[in-house]
Amino acid sequence: MKINSDMAINHLTPPTGRMADNVVGFARALRAAGLPVGPGAVIDALNALQVIDIGNRADVYVTLEAIFVKRHEHALIFRQAFDLFFRADEDWKHMLDSVPLPDQARKKPQPASRRVQEALAQPSMSEASQARQQELRLSVSDKEVLQKKDFAQMSAAEIAQVTRAIEQMKLPQAELRTRRYRPDARGLRLDMRRTLRGSLRTSGDIIDIHRLGLIDKPAPIVALLDISGSMSEYTRLFLHFLHAITDARKRVSVFLFGTRLTNVTRALRARDPDEALASCSSSVQDWAGGTRIAMSLHSFNKLWGRRVLGQGAIVLLISDGLEREADARLAFEMDRLHRSCRRLIWLNPLLRYGGFEARAQGIKMMLPHVDEFRPVHNLSSIEGLIAALSSATPPHHRSAIRPAA
Repeated sequence: MKINSDMAINHLTPPTGRMADNVVGFARALRAAGLPVGPGAVIDALNALQVIDIGNRADVYVTLEAIFVKRHEHALIFRQAFDLFFRADEDWKHMLDSVPLPDQARKKPQPASRRVQEALAQPSMSEASQARQQELRLSVSDKEVLQKKDFAQMSAAEIAQVTRAIEQMKLPQAELRTRRYRPDARGLRLDMRRTLRGSLRTSGDIIDIHRLGLIDKPAPIVALLDISGSMSEYTRLFLHFLHAITDARKRVSVFLFGTRLTNVTRALRARDPDEALASCSSSVQDWAGGTRIAMSLHSFNKLWGRRVLGQGAIVLLISDGLEREADARLAFEMDRLHRSCRRLIWLNPLLRYGGFEARAQGIKMMLPHVDEFRPVHNLSSIEGLIAALSSATPPHHRSAIRPAA
């Protein structure tokens, strides 16, 4: 990183000109886009910019990223906001001192950067607060639109509303019959021990018949979530759903995979959802990176399969199936995973497209080894998943040929 000696000497002097205004405006845009940026971070950014060469765009980017980005999932939002705020087609040497907050983005925003565009296009804080209050008062038609809207196309306010709706979802107890017994007045098996013990009180004159019934326990749920760049938006919101059902159903195991496998079950058990997701992101090193499904499934089957897949576990695989190295190992590991669990449900956001066809090699190899193939891109798809998990579907039920609507 290049160091400007004059700036290094006077790094504690207060900034002048438009540099402070632009850094404050950039911080407000990041905060509106969902990043937790406070006034302390703004002061650190202003001091840090005075000890580097602001003529080097890469140095400024790395400096601001190190100060403003605290979580892995915020790196993509920061990069898009930086590119929109400090446009690359201007003279970079005078960028911080001359470029004001842009009124609107020049190009059509990508799905993942829509809330960044809206944050940069906010005219004033008062109007933004009024719009936020208006969005909180949703009508029935607005709620219907929000039910079917893609997660990747939502603004920051809509994502906050969806997060609150997901946290209120309840998963009915889809129970499985075990081999163990418990006292049950309507049971079919005679409890000889309790019957004889009770007869001792009356010296055998009166005998109360005690019975046993089979124990029903909630089916364990094991979630394998893809955290690659194309899946980060869907995975982040689905983690909110897993956190909500973990409170009522303790037998939930969660694993994140990109280029490696990470167990975040313990981190997701924090009572506060924001604290739980922050703990998950801090424990993952490959968020929004590449995808190696075969290697991640191999690690899961070898290290965790026998620990968490017992007692009729239901596996939720959340991935788009776009594998870099699709070969026979992927089909082998998928088959091994399917044989080890009661049901294997693949949730793929690509099913949001009406004309979806399994053309990718990775999808073709994975599809024959799943029981259900469902979408996971909006609230309606999550509600459909809840209905599917609550139903008592027999093991090895195949419905992968016809994708669920």
